[in-house]
Amino acid sequence: MKHTKVKDLLQSNTTIAEVSAKGWVRTFRNNQFIALNDGSTINNIQCVVDFENTPEALLKRITTGAAIAVTGKLVESQGAGQKYEIQVDKLEILGDSDAEKFPMQPKKHSLEFLRENAHLRVRTNAFGAIMRVRSVLSFAVHQYFQERGFVYVNTPIITGSDAEGAGEMFRVSALPFDGTPRTEDGKVNFKEDFFGKETNLTVSGQLEAETFAMALGQVYTFGPTFRAENSNTSRHLAEFWMIEPEVAFNDLNDNMDLAEDFIKYVIKYTVDRCGEDLKFLDGRLADEEKSKPQAERSEMSLIKKLNFVLENNFKRVSYTEAIDILRDSTPNKKKKFSYIINEWGADLQSEHERFLVEKHFKCPVILFDYPANIKAFYMRLNEDGKTVRAMDILFPGIGEIVGGSQREERHDVLVEKMRALGIDEEELWWYLDTRRFGTAVHSGFGLGFERLVLFVTGMTNIRDVIPFPRTPMNAEF
Repeated sequence: MKHTKVKDLLQSNTTIAEVSAKGWVRTFRNNQFIALNDGSTINNIQCVVDFENTPEALLKRITTGAAIAVTGKLVESQGAGQKYEIQVDKLEILGDSDAEKFPMQPKKHSLEFLRENAHLRVRTNAFGAIMRVRSVLSFAVHQYFQERGFVYVNTPIITGSDAEGAGEMFRVSALPFDGTPRTEDGKVNFKEDFFGKETNLTVSGQLEAETFAMALGQVYTFGPTFRAENSNTSRHLAEFWMIEPEVAFNDLNDNMDLAEDFIKYVIKYTVDRCGEDLKFLDGRLADEEKSKPQAERSEMSLIKKLNFVLENNFKRVSYTEAIDILRDSTPNKKKKFSYIINEWGADLQSEHERFLVEKHFKCPVILFDYPANIKAFYMRLNEDGKTVRAMDILFPGIGEIVGGSQREERHDVLVEKMRALGIDEEELWWYLDTRRFGTAVHSGFGLGFERLVLFVTGMTNIRDVIPFPRTPMNAEF
């Protein structure tokens, strides 16, 4: 008999004479009541075993974590909290289950413990909810762009260029560690390597996506990116996913419109489809907030934060105006900021971004026209010669969530900026070609997908919103 998902059984409109369900035991009480979950929903279905007519040896094998199949009647539940339950006529243990050693016992575990058991943590309510939300968000990203005629482009994972100019990249090489070929001046001879040149794992698909935007009009990438930044903070991963649209003929204002519309769409799509999971995560966050000192508690619940984004227009503020606001703010004057704002040109920190969103404007904020010397080489230089057409979207509780810009389409200006920063023109000859042949105004932005999942789920550590986190000294699983 074909089994039915637990989610569908719980949403049934009527009792059913015979059903089959398969899943994993969450709890087994009084040798009679099994809480069964198959991952289709955060909710378990109660399976009632006739313990008097079930062999004792079989009952002993029904332990937390065991995979089982049950067949029986779907009936109205006699207990509170669920509409239906299964009266079990037949029960089968599907595989071995070492109950004593199973780490995911029905009790509260620390997040650190769960990270150490990332292969099993998705069996908990919290991580099951997080990964279902992540899945729906991912689908929403593709649906948004596909509905609007964007072309999905798979940009290279192995690249010979550093899009960010930061130099924190993972090298890709087939050269031996022992007896590495060297040039006459003692440097590694990459001409003898697999690709004949130095190559790395990509930090961004933007530069390649720009070339496609100059032919297909509007494109997007959504793929893995890598950063060899030796940081063990709650905001950094060595491997993460990036969403990067690029649109020909869009200026900075068009780019801000697109980013705001996109991010509202994917959040609304997820809120509409993940109500039970988000309700659970909202309660989880509320419990976590209670354990914090009063001064550190968030003023908004998870659901309120999501509605805060959906119900407010994003305030557009120039970097210069933001600096004036921050410099004159009470936390800055009383030196409560960890990074005091003294002058124009400062690189804003998360505490400054959150102050603008949560305290000053009380809505999501888009900052634009940043100082050129704190932004990437490819951003279009403004007429003042000191700012670029950059934009960042700031959210409550998280700070920056989107970064983008109008790209520098003028060949001579781009070359001049690259020379000033010591970026090799020969390495990016193909990128410069797009400014020589049919150049046009174009814009795009990047959204770190895990940062978005972090915001939507209310989690506070980015390692908890990706299936298997890659961080310094950690490549387990």
